[in-house]
Amino acid sequence: MPAISAQRTAWAALLKRLHFYIGLFVGPFLLVAALSGVLYALTPQLENWLYASALHTDARGPALTLARQVRLAQARVGDNLAVAAVRPAVDEGSTTRVMFSAPGYGASEHRAVFIDPVNGEVRGDMAVYGTSGVLPLRTWLDQFHRGLLLGDVGRLYSELAASWLWVAALGGVWLWWQRPGAGRQGGLRGLHASSGLWLLLGFLFFSATGLTWSQYAGGNIGVLRAQFGWATPSVNTQLGHAHGGTAMGGEHAEHHMAMDGAPMALDPQVFDQVLAAARAAGIDASKVEIRPALAANTAWVVNEIDRSWPTQVDAVALDPSTLEIVGHTEFARFPLAAKLTRWGIDAHMGTLFGLANQLLLVTTGLGLSVMVVLGYLMWWRRRPALGHGPTLLASWRQLPGRGRLAVVAAAGLFGLCLPVMGASLVLLLAFDAGLSLRQRGVPAALAP
Repeated sequence: MPAISAQRTAWAALLKRLHFYIGLFVGPFLLVAALSGVLYALTPQLENWLYASALHTDARGPALTLARQVRLAQARVGDNLAVAAVRPAVDEGSTTRVMFSAPGYGASEHRAVFIDPVNGEVRGDMAVYGTSGVLPLRTWLDQFHRGLLLGDVGRLYSELAASWLWVAALGGVWLWWQRPGAGRQGGLRGLHASSGLWLLLGFLFFSATGLTWSQYAGGNIGVLRAQFGWATPSVNTQLGHAHGGTAMGGEHAEHHMAMDGAPMALDPQVFDQVLAAARAAGIDASKVEIRPALAANTAWVVNEIDRSWPTQVDAVALDPSTLEIVGHTEFARFPLAAKLTRWGIDAHMGTLFGLANQLLLVTTGLGLSVMVVLGYLMWWRRRPALGHGPTLLASWRQLPGRGRLAVVAAAGLFGLCLPVMGASLVLLLAFDAGLSLRQRGVPAALAP
C-alpha cells in the first residue's frame, strides 16, 4: 500500500506540474483562440445584416437564366478574369454569386459579383473566402483565429493551442478526481475545476477538430485517414477524351486556360444546361455551386454546399459536350470517419445546427477564456511556487521504471504525431531542467 500511495503521489505531482506549465505558457494562446472563436461564431447574423444589400433583393418575378446573370457579372469585371464558380440564388429574395479567379487574391479567395436574379442588377462586388464562401468580415476573423493574420507562421499558435488543450482538460479532470474532497472545492480553484468538468466534451471537441485543420498535425491526420480508407471521397473529373475549343455540339466552349494564362472562351449557356442535368441526376439541395472545367479534358462539377443538418454535400461531374455524368459522390455513402470529419468541421464553424450550434460554441469559448483567467489568478496568488515544488523531471524520477518508460514512449509518440506539441515539449523540458538546476543550487535550509 505505501508503494501504491507513493506512485499515485508521483503521478499526481507530474500531472500537476504539466498542467501548471500548460496553463502558464500555452494559456495566452488558448485565450486568443477562444475569444477569436467566440467572435467568429457570433458573426453570421452580423454579416447577414452588414452585407444585406449584396445578399438580398426586394425584386420579385421570374428569374433570368444563369447565362444572362453570368454575362452581367462578366461585364462588371471585364474579359480578363476567368469564372471560377457560380452559386445560383437559393430562394426568392436572394442573389446569385458569380465568382472569378483574380490576381492579387490569396489562396481560396475569389472576387464575387452578386447579381439580382430578377432584374440583373449588380448588388455587390467583394472578396469571398473558402468553400463556405464567407464574406470579408468573417474572412478576417477566420484568418485571425487560425493564424493571427501571419500566414503559415501564425498557424503555429492555433496548432499549439489545439495540441495541448486536450492534455490540459483530461489532466485537470484526473487531478480533480484524485484530490480529497474534490466535489466540495470552493473559491477560484473550485470554480476552475467545476467549469472544466462541465465543458470537458467541448474542449475535447475543439482540440480534435482544430488539429484536423492544423498545418502539421492535420497533415499527419490526413495520412492516417488515407491509410485506413477514411478519406473524404472526391468526385472524378477526368474525361475519357479531350475536347477542342467547343462543347455542346460545337457551340459551347469549356472554360480552360490558354497557353498565355488568359481565360479561354466560355459560353455561359453551359451553366443552365449543366445545372439542369445535375438536378436530373439527384442534386436536389437548394444551395449548389457550379464549377467550370479547369482544362479541356476535365469535367464541370456541381456541388451541394448545404452544411447544415441534414448535411447535403453530394457532387456530380459532367461532360459539358454530352451532359453525361462522369462522376458522382453521395454523402450517404461516405465512410463514417469522413462523415464525422465533415460534421466536426461544420460544428466547429457553427453551421451544422444553426443558432443552437453558435450558442454552444460561444458558451464553450467563453468558458475556456474564464478558465484561463482563473488559472492565472490562482498562479498570481501563489506565484513564488514557480521555482519551488517538484519539477517535471524530479516527478518523473519518482515514478516506477515502467511508469518512466510509459511517459517517454507517450511523449515520443505524441511528439511525432503532433509535431508542434513535440517541439514545445522540448522547450518545456529545457525550462524545467533549468529550474531543477536552480533548485539544486539552493541551500538545503531554503529548499522546498
